[in-house]
Amino acid sequence: MTAPATATRDHVIVASGVAKRFGSTQVLSDITVGFPTGITGLLGSNGAGKTTFLSLVLGVERRDGGSMQVLGHDPSEAGPEVRARIGYSPEHHHLPEDVQAADFVRHLAQLHGLPQAASTERASDALWLVGLGEERFRPIGTMSTGQRQRVKLAAAVAHDPALVLLDEPTDGLDPVQRDSMLELIRRVGSEYGISIVMSSHLLEEVERICDHVVIIADGTVRRAGDLAELRGGGTGVLVELDDGHETVAAHLRDVGLSVERQGSRLIVDVADGVAPDEGWVRDQVRDAVALVQVGLRLMTDRTITLEDVFLQGDGAP
Repeated sequence: MTAPATATRDHVIVASGVAKRFGSTQVLSDITVGFPTGITGLLGSNGAGKTTFLSLVLGVERRDGGSMQVLGHDPSEAGPEVRARIGYSPEHHHLPEDVQAADFVRHLAQLHGLPQAASTERASDALWLVGLGEERFRPIGTMSTGQRQRVKLAAAVAHDPALVLLDEPTDGLDPVQRDSMLELIRRVGSEYGISIVMSSHLLEEVERICDHVVIIADGTVRRAGDLAELRGGGTGVLVELDDGHETVAAHLRDVGLSVERQGSRLIVDVADGVAPDEGWVRDQVRDAVALVQVGLRLMTDRTITLEDVFLQGDGAP
């Protein structure tokens, strides 16, 4: 997924050596990555620089180094042209409380260049799309956090952008609202052909709906690529025990297996010089568990999760 700054045919955003500081604080030091079409998760812990990167994409902040192209333009030089083709949903919830949702979305559509009649129609369509059609004439101040998040999404897509940037779109939502919002984002990206960059610090959200992922930490890109390729198939057996982890692990190592402990789980795999027979590995696990006489909760094939990928990048949300 990493790409040079000129390779934009299949990329909506391409960054090369991008750096940004605020005073003496270096927020981004070397962001070199390409964001392909589709839905990409921008993943990192709080304070990792995700919002700063999005501000550079929008051209509202200027880079201190490196180069960037967004939809074929440098946002530092062609900010208005870039922003006309981008939809943006900020992390904050500071919306005008006495303004009706339809008027707010219409106003932002006009700012993106739509004429008044078209913006009124698009605002209504967008609010129906996000499930607020019957609520579109309510003042935003009377709406719940979940409804405000939907208003922001409607405002981001009303002008039919090529790219939508969503900064923590599930912030403040309960689990049911979060599921609904993620389904809606996936629908917008897949059914309407809009490329989406979704900033999040939640691994599960990115894993559920994104095609690609960019992981940033300490001002640099730690991992980037197609989600399926990054996760891969995984090898070995995942074992979850009630207790006795170290004792079981010791027995397994004695027969030449590789064992890594992760909380209440053991990752058991073949080691160098051991025949890669998964059935034999499972037999050794059962024998060790029976010998130590501990409870076996789970034994299954190991798969690589996004958490594994994230930890391999030396970060943690």
